[in-house]
Amino acid sequence: MAQVKWIKICTDIFDDEKILLIESMPDADSIIVIWFKLLCLSGKQNNKGVFMLNDKIAYTEEMLAAIFRRPLNTVRLALKTFESYGMIEIIDNVITIPNWEKHQNLDSLEKKREYDKQYQSNKRMQQKLLIEEKNRMNIVRASYDGQTTVVPLEKELEEDIDIEEKENPKEKENTRTPSASCSAFFDSFWKSYPKKKGKDKCMRWFSSHKVTSELLEQMLQAIEEQKKSKDWQKDNGQFIPYPYTWLNQGRWKDEVEEDIKVNNQEDWLDDWYKKVGEIKYS
Repeated sequence: MAQVKWIKICTDIFDDEKILLIESMPDADSIIVIWFKLLCLSGKQNNKGVFMLNDKIAYTEEMLAAIFRRPLNTVRLALKTFESYGMIEIIDNVITIPNWEKHQNLDSLEKKREYDKQYQSNKRMQQKLLIEEKNRMNIVRASYDGQTTVVPLEKELEEDIDIEEKENPKEKENTRTPSASCSAFFDSFWKSYPKKKGKDKCMRWFSSHKVTSELLEQMLQAIEEQKKSKDWQKDNGQFIPYPYTWLNQGRWKDEVEEDIKVNNQEDWLDDWYKKVGEIKYS
């Protein structure tokens, strides 16, 4: 089994009663160092806290003394102390750390590795299918000197993929199943926004940003106000920004255009003159 690169140690470890008792012993520093060396060795082995060499030979006191570069008597004293305090258990002459996986949460590490592996596999498969589907086509580009250069589509797609990963290095990490509240917030936003383009990218944006109910309310209010602007109403909404662009640029912070307020005042004056005219000629 592959070794892990880290082990979990609580910051209050030196407040633990067992460590406090060990610190009162004559060889306290050496014993504590041996304890940390045991933890590190268990992490390297990643064998559920069982100290076995190649799954065949159990680590002996002499072997640990050689590996830890500590006197044999000090190692024996340390192991005896750890066993008496329940920090280790010796079962059939095999040293073990009880509940090693529970304390180190290695299940989470394995799940993350499996997720990363599956993610990379799926991404490469999608790239391969896209290349195979369109590889028969070539992109003809005009070079700066006026001549044409033929670039295989496979190379172009690889360049696009590299650019996308450089521009969005954290997008892979942020791609995860959104929570129930995130989905509900996104549904409210998507229902309110007038242009329905790029839904998946907008969902990823909501999933990767901490959208609160207050922020959502601010967004919805801004959308309703911006729907009344000339830019959004012009040419049947042709100039309404794509929702992902609107989110990515923080467009809910835009101030309401002044022409909206002027138009509202003109409409109010028109209504007032109409009422005056009705009263005058009634």
